[in-house]
Amino acid sequence: MKQNTLAELNSERAARRAVIVITDVSNGDQRLVKAADIAADPLHADLDKQLRMGKSGMIEVDGKKLFLNVYAPTARLVIIGAVHISQALAPLAQSLGYDVFVVDPRTAFASPERFPDVPLFADWPDVALPPLNVDRYTAFVALTHDPKIDDPALFHALSRDCFYIGALGSRKTHSKRLDRLRAQGVSDEALARIHAPIGLAIGAISPSEIAVSIMGEITAVLRLPAEARPKAKSAA
Repeated sequence: MKQNTLAELNSERAARRAVIVITDVSNGDQRLVKAADIAADPLHADLDKQLRMGKSGMIEVDGKKLFLNVYAPTARLVIIGAVHISQALAPLAQSLGYDVFVVDPRTAFASPERFPDVPLFADWPDVALPPLNVDRYTAFVALTHDPKIDDPALFHALSRDCFYIGALGSRKTHSKRLDRLRAQGVSDEALARIHAPIGLAIGAISPSEIAVSIMGEITAVLRLPAEARPKAKSAA
């Protein structure tokens, strides 16, 4: 790899931005495509597919074999609320390769005994969230049912480019939540990004089942093409 390509690659990775290095296997020629430039690239369909899957692979275009080397940041899951669902959700997400963080100012809930091997932030969202650098490769879920905690957390997430934002609660509860966030100046367009009620509709009842439904929805949003992803339900 040429020095300038390597430098650009390292710069993008340090900033948690995905890139794909395309190598012509017949002659070793390489070019780097940033995630932001994929839509305009002649190979956009193949690049988008490989990036969504998070896998490198070989493709053939016009008789040429090209190896697509995908460099995608490790996905993160930020969980607001150290509740029973979170106790099931955190290890499930970790088993799928996510870096998981739990935020809850209630120290009785946010304890190492309840969340072994999970980074805990026993602070209010306005203190805990900025250092976490919520970004495009972050899934964000609000699970406390407490507006004093969930609302400011969602307000923060909606100002970032999270690939998934979800919130626990019935449609009635969520409708009231939307009214409160609108009163803080959040646009309807931004609010429509929230998946609520959270999770896939699989009839989940127990905390573990709800955790499965949440990770199922997050996975679908991360991996499926845009037209096949579950739609946020907040506009319904």
